[in-house]
Amino acid sequence: MTTQRLQALAGCETAEMRRVAERESVTTAVLMNALAEGSVVIPANPRHKMLDAQGIGSALRTKVNANIGTSIGSPGIEYEMKKLSTALEAGADAVMDLSSSNTDDIIEMRRRVVALSPVPVGTVPVYEVAVQAREKQGRAIDFGIDDLFRAVQRQAEDGVDFITVHCGLTREAVERLKNQTRVAGIVSRGGALIAAWMCHNRKENPLYEYYDRLLEIAREYDVTLSLGDALRPGCTADATDRAQMQELIILGELVQRAWDKGVQVMVEGPGHVPLDQIETNVRIQKSVCRDAPFYVLGPLVTDIALGYDHITSAIGGALAAYYGADFLCYVTPSEHLGLPTPRDVRQGVIASRIAAHAADVARRVGGACERDHALSEARRNLDWKTQVEMAIDPVRARQMRRARNPEYTDECSMCGEYCALRVFRQYVE
Repeated sequence: MTTQRLQALAGCETAEMRRVAERESVTTAVLMNALAEGSVVIPANPRHKMLDAQGIGSALRTKVNANIGTSIGSPGIEYEMKKLSTALEAGADAVMDLSSSNTDDIIEMRRRVVALSPVPVGTVPVYEVAVQAREKQGRAIDFGIDDLFRAVQRQAEDGVDFITVHCGLTREAVERLKNQTRVAGIVSRGGALIAAWMCHNRKENPLYEYYDRLLEIAREYDVTLSLGDALRPGCTADATDRAQMQELIILGELVQRAWDKGVQVMVEGPGHVPLDQIETNVRIQKSVCRDAPFYVLGPLVTDIALGYDHITSAIGGALAAYYGADFLCYVTPSEHLGLPTPRDVRQGVIASRIAAHAADVARRVGGACERDHALSEARRNLDWKTQVEMAIDPVRARQMRRARNPEYTDECSMCGEYCALRVFRQYVE
């Protein structure tokens, strides 16, 4: 089996390439060149039969990911499947199953998501390994190296399209982190598990030491590697520090090694970043990682917006995408507070989609400007039907229009007969 990258390097056009080119209004030749250069990925495990391929990377629309998954405190699989439906209805371009409840539920959840999701599906294999270790050994860090790679293999066989793997966290980095003053330490769950495993076993990170073994699995199933940022800043005070930068340098080296093996790869980024540091973070990543697609969590631009972190994230996400980030991981209103509800999921997806679209308008990609223009023309003409259809969330727009304008007049209930557009047309035009 071959990968989308190897096919592009060989000049072979795939069905997935044609679909992405159609979606993005670019030629397949342009897309294949970007795939060959590594600036675009198409996460498309051939075992994911429901997949409607998406492209992530330079000159394409900014994509949005939604996280779902069972946990010890969640009501169960059916509740999380409702979140999957909600995320898809809200327009998520990808979903990640971050289940961490028990082994049986993790496996069932993953297989159901892959079976039902038309968008790329991602996972974090170390979660499954940690849960299995806790169930069998009593501690999440009591797992073997083979256990970890068996989990990666199993998830690839199940049809997962991309996996987060914290390969850039080394023993040296952990030791340096101990000597560095950091407010929040390690906030990445996968990163914390790997760091704990290294400290407990006094061994190197197996995902780094045996990276070639990981590449073999990724190449066999065309699983895109999402190189996780284990040392991402968990608060604005920790942003752009030595630990984060050291890991990024290592990730840049691992990107090249993945490309050399024909494996698709993208790089994950922060986290919590003040507004004035977002451009710096994106430009450094794009330079160090040679324009590999950049996948960011937010970033959140302040730490105090509890209950509103979807807004905090959208502010940072819009800036990050404008400066070159390619993939935004949504943040819900319940971030830092508790398990998100389906309503939280919807709000998180919409907020991130607004951020992504705002950046696409500024970057003039993906027909974003044309969509804004079409809605503006409909607004000028008081064409409410078209306005609602062109809205980023037509469901909410339609509900609000009907609820607040029960007479269905041409104007809205805010201005009524004093509508500026109507007055302008009647007396000025």
